[in-house]
Amino acid sequence: MRQQIDLETWSRKEHFNFFRTFDEPFFGVSVLIDCSRAYQESKSGGHSFYLSYLHKALVTVNELEPFRLRMEGDTVWLYDTIHAAPTVDRPDHTFGYGYLDYDADFQKFVEKAMPRIEQVRQEKTLLPSRSGDNVIHFSSVPWIRFTGISHARHFQRADSIPKITFGKMLEENNRRTLPVSIHVHHGLADGYHVGQWVDRFQELMGQ
Repeated sequence: MRQQIDLETWSRKEHFNFFRTFDEPFFGVSVLIDCSRAYQESKSGGHSFYLSYLHKALVTVNELEPFRLRMEGDTVWLYDTIHAAPTVDRPDHTFGYGYLDYDADFQKFVEKAMPRIEQVRQEKTLLPSRSGDNVIHFSSVPWIRFTGISHARHFQRADSIPKITFGKMLEENNRRTLPVSIHVHHGLADGYHVGQWVDRFQELMGQ
């Protein structure tokens, strides 16, 4: 479900009208997240660390309204629920785009996610059969401990879907950290909102 934002009363009306005319309206930051506890809990619990932090990222997204906003022409819509559209690695070192339904319950999320991930790994099709605007574009580059990242973009096609990328985890002095990049449309969110996402995600990763 979704509801249309009343632009006339919306506090971001001027920001939206200003940034939606830009050739590149996205801005992004890269941060380091302490993932020591989340990693240990994943290993102790015998479940995927990747799915663990992906789920925590989705929980964070669904808690924060700016990450559930999407543009559609001259309108802005607020979605009730945001799902995951991640890249999925394949044995031949290519990838496919997947679609994973969000569930607040981690175990239920994993139960639904695992067969879909395996399906994408076995297929040759690049794009998922099911997706939409109510997703986050997730990607992972576990070979690179990046300090910044950019994304391929089709500038002639309107896009307002946030992009979150995870990099190579590193262990130093008994502490594990994970680089994370967050890109958002500036007409829908500012640095304050990205900061909220980072703080909440770090909180969940430390629980």
